[in-house]
Amino acid sequence: MPVQAGQFRNPILPGFRPDPSITRVGNDYYLVTSTFAWFPGIPVYHSKDLVNWRQIGNAIDRPSQLDFSGLGVIQGVFAPTITHHAGVYYILNTCVGCGENFLLTANDPAGPWSDPIWLPFEGIDPRCLWMRTAALDPQQWRAHWGSRYQGHRAIWIQEFDLKARQLIGPRSVLVDGGVDPKTKPIWIEGPHLYKVDGWYYLVPAEGGTAEDHAQTVYRARHITGPFTPGPVNPILTQRDLPAGRPWPVEATGHADLVQRPEGDWWAVFLGTRPYDGQLTNLGRETFLLPVSWQNGWPLVLPQDVPVLTCCRHPLGHSRRRCRRRGGRRLIRLHSGLSGSCCGHPGQSAGGA
Repeated sequence: MPVQAGQFRNPILPGFRPDPSITRVGNDYYLVTSTFAWFPGIPVYHSKDLVNWRQIGNAIDRPSQLDFSGLGVIQGVFAPTITHHAGVYYILNTCVGCGENFLLTANDPAGPWSDPIWLPFEGIDPRCLWMRTAALDPQQWRAHWGSRYQGHRAIWIQEFDLKARQLIGPRSVLVDGGVDPKTKPIWIEGPHLYKVDGWYYLVPAEGGTAEDHAQTVYRARHITGPFTPGPVNPILTQRDLPAGRPWPVEATGHADLVQRPEGDWWAVFLGTRPYDGQLTNLGRETFLLPVSWQNGWPLVLPQDVPVLTCCRHPLGHSRRRCRRRGGRRLIRLHSGLSGSCCGHPGQSAGGA
């Protein structure tokens, strides 16, 4: 289906581009993805509108930075996160099988990026939230009291002294297990932390990275908690939709949120587009959807709604309702100035 005026097509970065992380600097957006043991690693993309992206470099572009020799393709650099603070760009990452957690810095996101600065703490998926001059670092962690079941993980936070390159002060566990511990949730990971209107929002994935992948949300008044799960969780998943549906997108999660200068919020996240059953030769791809805020909580997509292929462009913000056509529900989602998702291939884009 051709993309109509004022729309964009998902995924915004097709093919092998998993675990997206995004940051905005002024009117510019920068995004990075995982590359595991492939070289060059950690591609850096730039966009002005969240939809049209151009690769401007690789954070790992010198063999001297990381040694991937002998690593399998499921090792290497997992789930990078990109941030900006005081004129410097930072990428936090984990290199599984090649040194664990590290930090890269650059004055220009196109590079060159520094050699890895190795970080003296355990766990995976480190993230940071800048607090004046300090960085606080939430990440996935195998709980020190031991895993109670296979896949049991926790999220912890601790202040990081950037000059000394070490953790300082006490460590706090923010989430132990997941949204509902009684269900023994697995593989909570990829935590992102945002401060919005006096609340700290923690947005990790859980459920593993296959069909049960999901994005969740918690919030607290204090950065070390206690964090309370949102009334609607997960805030993004496709695991409850029927098998055999047309044009499926699956394994959605590992989302990162970004606010446009106009005030509206959007989420980048990974997903797969299986065909002939569960063939996913394109790998995990990067998608984009608007984020709505409901009673102080973010929501990417209701649980019974599929990720749609054709969506309203972030720069085309006329408020518009999508309705049922041909027996299929077309939805309207909005965040601030509004963004709407309007259809699949072969499906009319509704509006009235």
